[in-house]
Formats: sequence, structure tokens, C-alpha cells
Amino acid sequence: MALALPTPDAFPIFPYSTPYKIQLDLMRHLFSAIEERKMAIVESPTGTGKTLSLLSASVTWLNDEKERALKGRFIQLEESYAQDKTPDWLVKQSVEFAKRHLLLEEEEFQTRLDQARKREENMRNEQKSRLYKRQRVDTAMNSDDNDEDDEYLPEDEEDSNLSAEVRELMQRLEKSRRRDDSRTELEEPTCTKIYYASRTHSQLSQLQVEFEKLNRLSEQASNRPVARVVPLGSRKNLCINEELRAKEGDLDEGCRELMKEKGKKRCPYLPPPEDVTQMQNLRDQILATPRDIEDLVQLGKETKTCPYYGSRRAIKQAELVCLPYNLLLQKQSREALGVDVKDQVVVIDEAHNLIDTILSTHSILLPHTILKKSLQQLRIYLQRFRKESSSSTHLIIADTSTGAHTCPCAASSPPCGISCGEKLMTPGEFFASLGEKVQGVNLLEIETYLRSSKIARKISGYCSKLDEKEKIASGERYLGQRNANPPLHLVQNWIITLTNANEDGKIVTSVSTPKDSGPIVTLKYQLLNPSRIFRDIVEDARSVVLAGGTMAPMSDFYSQLVPYLADEKIALFSCGHVMPKENLKTIVVTRGPTGASLVYKHQQQRDLSVMSELGQILSNLVNIVPDGLVVFFPSYAFLNALRTKWKETGLLDKLALKKTVFFEPQESGGVDNVLQEYTTAIRRKTSDRKRGALLLAVVGAKLSEGLNFSDELARAVVIVGLPFANVGSVELQERMRYVKELDQKTAAADGKTPTKDAGMELYENICMKAVNQSIGRAIRHQNDWAALILLDERYGSARIRSKLPKWIGDGVSTPDGFGHVVKELAQFYRAHRVTA
Repeated sequence: MALALPTPDAFPIFPYSTPYKIQLDLMRHLFSAIEERKMAIVESPTGTGKTLSLLSASVTWLNDEKERALKGRFIQLEESYAQDKTPDWLVKQSVEFAKRHLLLEEEEFQTRLDQARKREENMRNEQKSRLYKRQRVDTAMNSDDNDEDDEYLPEDEEDSNLSAEVRELMQRLEKSRRRDDSRTELEEPTCTKIYYASRTHSQLSQLQVEFEKLNRLSEQASNRPVARVVPLGSRKNLCINEELRAKEGDLDEGCRELMKEKGKKRCPYLPPPEDVTQMQNLRDQILATPRDIEDLVQLGKETKTCPYYGSRRAIKQAELVCLPYNLLLQKQSREALGVDVKDQVVVIDEAHNLIDTILSTHSILLPHTILKKSLQQLRIYLQRFRKESSSSTHLIIADTSTGAHTCPCAASSPPCGISCGEKLMTPGEFFASLGEKVQGVNLLEIETYLRSSKIARKISGYCSKLDEKEKIASGERYLGQRNANPPLHLVQNWIITLTNANEDGKIVTSVSTPKDSGPIVTLKYQLLNPSRIFRDIVEDARSVVLAGGTMAPMSDFYSQLVPYLADEKIALFSCGHVMPKENLKTIVVTRGPTGASLVYKHQQQRDLSVMSELGQILSNLVNIVPDGLVVFFPSYAFLNALRTKWKETGLLDKLALKKTVFFEPQESGGVDNVLQEYTTAIRRKTSDRKRGALLLAVVGAKLSEGLNFSDELARAVVIVGLPFANVGSVELQERMRYVKELDQKTAAADGKTPTKDAGMELYENICMKAVNQSIGRAIRHQNDWAALILLDERYGSARIRSKLPKWIGDGVSTPDGFGHVVKELAQFYRAHRVTA
């Protein structure tokens, strides 16, 4: 019997008494999409309470789903008794007993969390009442020099001399032992979850702030959160073993090595497997109180227990799991963490660049240095362990070595047909080009063995140890990394790409010739089909929600990400802004002060007259726009050329008389300082003629995404030109070709003819997504106001304007001449009672 959840008219969990209409519409839309098992694509501009609305709708559905699940169990119980013709009074009594039992289980679990919350509170009160002196933990982690080489054998080799029947019996006994061990632990309730992913931990920390605003439900205790929350992160984010972090080498590998140790050699923050209580206590404390990654690290330090493994332990009972993109989008990461999206709700925020993230995450670069290092390690390992290895292991390692040796970037000369530059091949063509030696190699068998035996770590560990011994014996200083990331791991990932369908990606073979060496060949697998990667999540999850402040243009999501979904399985929601229309002035500037047409294509960007005209435009704008003025250029090359030219002509000095001028640094390390100085310059009241600051930045760079230029920090955002990517790029051309062929195939299957060039559509969409993100830096809340100034006559075309954010609406002005631009801007700022 299906129990459908009606879409609520109100959301009591929402923290404000009267939500905006667009917020209520979004919450109802999202609740309905989750209930109907649809994919939702949501566009809600920054400042409209998007995150709060997403949380309110999804957590409301989650709580309603819990009640439905209980009702469903009772109905099933009644139906089963009815089939047995049990008397009504006994059915009623049995159902009441089951209901009390289930509620008691839930209350016992919540009581455990209350106690964990109390323990943490007492612990912190104790720390406040006395001077806390951090105990120095003895972490004797250096391996003895007398370690046996047997530890470097593959994990299935220790019993290689036993018969298959004996090994199978031992495996069954081991599984039985693990089941017995698991029974000693408290039974862990499972529940429906929301997996909430975003790009960065800072964005997830903001999610935590919004979550804590949600109202408690009336039946909940005041100190209990509306949902049990756990944040997930990598070891890099969560490791609290400072001694391990200080060492050179790969942190993941170092952690895995310590996990295998016992006694004092084991990581002091990771309890031994038989001690389940300490990790359970940490798990309960994590679930008891919502916290972000920084809070989780602090909790781990206070309890002296690993927060990385503690958070993984908490996943099963968590109701809201927060994690960055990369941990969700990679299947291996999901499996390693125990993230199972089957029948769960997946919310991906800041999803405007989801396709690019999938493509880049699953594209693999294989440098010649890594491949040669892998070959060297394989030879050393085979020579040492030839006798100890089983014949099957020896054959697989030999096949791996043969395949690696025949790769072009392992050769001393470039492959046939490539002297310099790039060549594209399908995985099948690449594999065939390796010659007859590898045609009998089973790639799937090799990849499965490498993964299951963990031999990449064994080989790398043995070679590093050997290298260290040789250096020490010769009196040299060992500079290697004992816990280095095994180079064979990258080869293993590369092998996986060769098993992909030919149409899903291409292999780019590039040859460069440095002055001091011979030709160097580099291999790159470029994923072209994001749908194949994302399909696992879409088909497993109950509902997938893609949300962002600026999702336009949306056609890519349909055509590239989920082309297999029927229209009725996709729920689209796009809303306007909460600000009054008069708070935004959008102007397309087609002509400069001299009357020249404004077109900033690549070939025009070196034109001195174009540079001069643009300088005059900015000279006018700094006199009109109050406070902060942010200008985005299509590239660093153009910005740097302008900076040089304007410095020569004295224009920068003239601009500096009106506003303090700042440039976006190309190095990420200097961004925070520039932002701080820019903010100070705007908010500092001076007696001179300067009014605010001018920030010159680049579309698609560090300042164009995720930053908040609200209120006086950006009373105008200027976009110079259209930042089209280099169409000469082999990789971009291949991606355009792929989407064009995909569109043609889809149209042919429906008996239609494509009405547009999907490749060119992609090319424009990549450009406009970057533009829209830069535009979104202004107008950050209901009372904010600013002008958006688009410098390029191409913004006047209907096709380009249709790809601008929907919240801009129809209020785009295209004045006839630069004089009218100045006039309209002056009227806009006067209307807001600001004098320039």
C-alpha cells in the first residue's frame, strides 16, 4: 500500500515567519520533486535564501518520510496478522507493542546522543576551569630496520602454497569471525539520508550556519537538532596526527601504513580494532551536535580520537551528510567512505560547473616520468619476489610491465606519426597501437588484481625501503619519501580508462622537445561523456537536486548530463530576485566615447586604439559609480597588456586620483590581501577627492566565483568582452565534436533534424557560464543595488542575451551612444540618493 506524502503549504522548520513567495515556491517544488523521485534543477539567485530553502524542503521531507516509514511498518504488520486470521484485539495489541518498541529504540539512541552532548559540554567546562596543557603523545612510528620483506608481498600471497580448497575454507572462517566481532557492537540503526555536496569546505561551513537557523519541531527536545549531521572530508582536512602531517610523503599512504601497525607504532589517535567503545563515543558526539570540518577536527583533538574515521563511522546513522564534490562524484571515493546513495536524496549545490568538474576529475594525465618510475619499480620488485610470488601473480605483473613498457611515453622516441604536437585516439585505437605484445593482455584482470592485492603500495614501499638502505649504506642522506603516493596507482587509473567505451573519451598523445633533452611524450585521457559517470548517482538515488545561484544556460544539463531522462522526470525551477526591479540597472554598451564599435575579440585586444577607448570608458565610470567598481576582463593576458599600456600613458595615475586601483593577482596566495585592502579603501572615509576603489579582475579566475561583493563593495560590475575559450585547443574541439555528434544521434533517434550546431552551442555556453558567475558577484541581498555594465556589442544579440541569468529579466537597456549610457547611469545613482 503506497503512502504518498502531500506537498505542504507551509514549512514550520523554516526559520522566518513569512518566507518570500519565491522561497515558498522553491520549497514546495523541491519537496514534490523528491517525493515523485525526479531530478530537480533549481536556479535561485544569491540573496534569495536558496540554501535555507533547500534545507527546509529536504529536511521537512525527511521528517515526513520517517513518519511514513513507521506507518508503513505498522500497516504491513496488520496485513500480515490479517492473513493469519488473528483476532482483532490481538492484532491491535501486537501493533501497539511494536510501536512502543520502535519508539523506545529511537529514544534510547537519542538519549545516547544527549549523553554524548553532555559529555562534551562537561569536558569543555573542565578545560575552561584549568590551564589546559596538551599532553605530548608518544608516537614512535619509525619502522624497525629489521622488518621482513614479506610485508611487501601481495595480500593474497602469504597463503599461496595452500590449496584452493584450504584458502576458501580460511576465507569463510575469517568472514564468520568478522560477523561475530560485529555482533559485539551495538546495533546501528539505518535511516534515509540527504547527501548535501558543494565545491569547497568553506561553502559547506556556511551550510552549517544556515542549518543551525532551522526551527526545532514542536515534538523535539529543544537541545536536539532537527537532523543528525555529519561532515565528511579527506585525511588532509581531518588528520590530527601532527607528527605524520609534518613528514614528507603522501598523507593517505602514511595513514594506511600506521593502520597496519600495532602497539606504540600504531597511530595514537586510532584505537585498535577490538576497542570499539572509544570510536563509538566519538561517533555519538559527532551526531549529537551539528558541526563543520573545523569543529570536527577540534573535537578529535579534545577526545584524542581520529575524526576522519570517526566521521566515517557516523555515516550510517546520519540524516544529513555534508561532503565536497570530489568525494561524491568519484565512485572509488564513495565506496572507500561507505557513501551509498541508493534510494537517498542527493543535493548538489553550486552545480553550475558540475559538468566541468566531472570531466576534469575523471580526465587522467600520465607523464613519462611516472610511467618510467613504475617500470623501474616493477623490474626491481619482480627480481626480488620472483620465487615467492605465485605463477598467476607473476604473469599479471609481467603483463602490466609489458603494457607499460609499450606505452609511447615510456619509449625513448616519439610514436610513429607524431613529431611534435598532439594526436587524438580512441582507447581502442591506442591499445591497438601498442603492438602485438599487448593484444592478449586482459586489462580488466590486471586492474582487478592491482586493486584487490594493493600491490601498488607494496611495490612502492619495497622500492623506497631499498633506496633508503642503499643511501644510508653509502653514507648519503636519504631524500626520498617513504610514504610517497605509488606511481603505479596512476598507471592503474590509466588502465581503467582503456576499458572505457571508445565514444566516452579520447586519448591525447602530446610530444614536446625541450632544449636540453630529447622528445618527451605525455598521455592524457580526456573524458567527453559526463553522463556515464553521473548516471550511477542518478539511477541509484531517490532524487538528485542540482542547485545554484546562476545555472543559465541550462541546455547543457539536459543534453550532456542526463540526455537519457524523459522530460517528465526533470523538474525545473528558476525564480527571480527578491530585490525590487529598480535596484538593478543592466546596460549593454555597444559604442565607446569616440563612437567606435566595442568588440573585444582576441584579435582586437592588442589594438592600441581599442586599449585607449577602454581606458576612456573606465575614466568616465570612476566619476559616476560610487564606492566599489569591479571590472572583469576576458583574460590575464589582456589585463596585463592594458596595465602596461595604461601605465605608459599615465591613465592608471588618472584613475588612481578618483579611486584606489587594485589588480587581481595571478597567484592565489595574494587574493585575500588584495580583497582586504580593497574593502578598507572603500570603507575608509578620506578628505581627498578619492571615492572608493577600482578592482580589475579576470572572468573565470579567483575573484569571479564564490566571493561576496555586496553593498558598497560593488555598486557596479563591468564585463569587458566575451571570454570565449581558445577554439584552437584540440581538447575543446574534440568536446565540441562529441556533443554535436551526440545531438545528431539523439535527434535521429527521435526522427528529427538538429536545428542548431550543438558544438557551437557548447562553445557559447562555456563562455556565458563564466560571464554569469562574474555578474553574480553583485546584488547579494534584497536591499542591495548595483549596475551591470556589459561592454561589447555582441551582448546586444538575442542569442547571447537569452543566456544571461533569468533574474536580470527584460530590463536590459541598450542605449544609442555612449553619452546616453552615462546619462542613464547618472540617473540610476541619483535615484538611490548617492552623489559621485
